[in-house]
Amino acid sequence: MSLLHKLDTYWQKPLLYWPLLLLLAAATPLTFAPYYHFWLMPLLFAALIRLWELRPRRAVAAAYLFGLTAYTAQFYWIHTALHDVSGLPNLYAVPLTFLLPAFLALYPAACIWLWEKFTLPRWLHIGVALPLLWTLTEFARERLLTGFGWGALGYSQIADGSPLAGFAPIGGIHLVTLAAACLGAWLVLLVNSPGHTKIRLGAAAAIAALLLGGHFARQTEFTHPDGSSATVALAQGNIAQTLKWTEAQVAPTIQRYYDQVAHTHADIVILPETAIPVMRQSLPEGVINQFADQAARNGSALALGIAQYTADGAGYENAVINLAGYNPDQAAAPYYAKNHLVPFGEYKPLPMLTEPLYSLMNMPLADFKRGGAAQTPFQMANQKVAFNICYEDGFGDELIASARQASLLANASNMAWYGRSNAMFQHLQQSQARALELGRYMVRATNTGATAIINPQGRIVAEATPDTTMVLEGRIQGYAGETPYMKLGSSWPLVLIMALAAAALYFVGKRRPPR
Repeated sequence: MSLLHKLDTYWQKPLLYWPLLLLLAAATPLTFAPYYHFWLMPLLFAALIRLWELRPRRAVAAAYLFGLTAYTAQFYWIHTALHDVSGLPNLYAVPLTFLLPAFLALYPAACIWLWEKFTLPRWLHIGVALPLLWTLTEFARERLLTGFGWGALGYSQIADGSPLAGFAPIGGIHLVTLAAACLGAWLVLLVNSPGHTKIRLGAAAAIAALLLGGHFARQTEFTHPDGSSATVALAQGNIAQTLKWTEAQVAPTIQRYYDQVAHTHADIVILPETAIPVMRQSLPEGVINQFADQAARNGSALALGIAQYTADGAGYENAVINLAGYNPDQAAAPYYAKNHLVPFGEYKPLPMLTEPLYSLMNMPLADFKRGGAAQTPFQMANQKVAFNICYEDGFGDELIASARQASLLANASNMAWYGRSNAMFQHLQQSQARALELGRYMVRATNTGATAIINPQGRIVAEATPDTTMVLEGRIQGYAGETPYMKLGSSWPLVLIMALAAAALYFVGKRRPPR
């Protein structure tokens, strides 16, 4: 009996099988920021596939338990936002913390349920069908019910040294997810195909081609510098979320950000999401003028995060206003208003059911209005800057239209809701993915972290110390051109090809006898 066969015999035993499954799931946060152990994810995925194979009658349940555990471990900071910051009692906060992971776990379970319907040779079943289905269900997770794509396999590969990150500018994050899933699946075929030398050699060749292809793509510049450069200053005010919207904190907050603007002479200065904790129309007269005048005296173009009432006064928006060339006697300053809102955080999908919970929490401004898709970039100094706000940075498809018109990408965020958790770093990793996909510098101005400058290769070139009051300064280059992903226009072409391939495999398998 071979060593692999002996191990399989052990792992099939429930007393070992289920704890190992939980251990694999609990290890997944290590593959994402701030740890960046990208090499670990394909190994975890490979081990997970073997567990599904060992107990096929429990595979769907195992996939659900894996998802529930993995997403809870990755997104534990939901409890921080609900209880520590918003003040929701643990009686409600603890079960609600598990609610999102419990929903998200349905996607891997659905993947394995579909996978079991395929009757194919093992090398096709594991090596092709499973990666396709996994990527398709990850795509659905990012889209359905406004979407939540955090924790996708592809994000684990957005790291220095990861060759698979090279696929991001070619097909977006979902192509990276497909590559990571393929790598894990092919490792299974390489290591555990006894008596099938051709399959092992094919798996080894496929792994080598995948890694080399990603490596060469990583070295390719799909966009190019446009000849411009600018200095940027990214303000990090470090205002505690529990204090931010209190009346006593308003004046100190405004003063802190004003001082940060006054002490920099960067070409472009960006303040974070809702930096000023007052509705724009409710600010004391002259405050906006003072910020704009000070920036102008310093030779800076200033963008400032602030909530504002909609034009009809019936709602409010999460906005960034452009104060470059601001003239109070003319029309209102150009602004970008957040379009992709956070469900249950920035709007209430089920107000009749959730309104009682909001009454128990300190969560002001929980029902924003959408700003609209493909808003025009700002002209700031010598750059056209395409803004997005916080959660929007997780949706690359939605940023393509504005990025085409822009030379620089910018994200304004407030991650103080999640305390000193990994949420800020997971969000930073999404910005790295967007820089890769769109082939431009990405600058991030955040309240508490992670404030950073990211180059078009997805590498962090400067980062502020989290949970400190500081201004991060650096230089960026303007970029032009389109990556292949931008030319595709969205992830849909890739998804349609994968769906057609999966459907073809299914119908091919229908002609075969059951496995």
